[in-house]
Amino acid sequence: MSGPSTAGRIADAALGILVSEGAAAVSMRRVAGLAGVSPMAAYKHFPSRQALLDVVAERAFRELTEGWGARTPDGTWEERAFGLLADFLDFALGRPHLYTFLMTDHRERARRFPADFEDGGSPFSKLVVLAEEGMRDGVLRPDDPLETTLALTSAVQGLVQLYLAGRVGLEEDDFRKLCERTVRRVLDGVRT
Repeated sequence: MSGPSTAGRIADAALGILVSEGAAAVSMRRVAGLAGVSPMAAYKHFPSRQALLDVVAERAFRELTEGWGARTPDGTWEERAFGLLADFLDFALGRPHLYTFLMTDHRERARRFPADFEDGGSPFSKLVVLAEEGMRDGVLRPDDPLETTLALTSAVQGLVQLYLAGRVGLEEDDFRKLCERTVRRVLDGVRT
């Protein structure tokens, strides 16, 4: 059985650099060296650094989406919602450079609200499905599921931004508890 394709090795190398050091550290020359190919070979597969980063972003979103919600696939609506919160915090706090690249860095091909969140291709979409279920089952007030999901996630994303920037002086466990309390407060505003 053969290993990953050349393009796959190049994308793996770029993702490795991105996760450990951030997007600014990703250069075609460095990626090519780590992938064991010449820079020209890297450009053969990816015509630009941006094209490579776009592929890495799509792949990372796909991988995140596949694993999102595995922690609590069953249980009450609230248990599943807080399982998704824990999955999000694991990602954001465990891979902060990747989080920043995917969620806050300016990128031309970045997903944009609302259209790109209706297609089911992101972890956010799993939250939309959960919001729709909550509305259908009477846990949440009837409303726009996409906007309700945005309301539920924005506060935590803001807190993560502050935490990653060193503006929240809490240990990680206490920060996670703050995020849970914040989501509970927002939920109180959208429950039936």
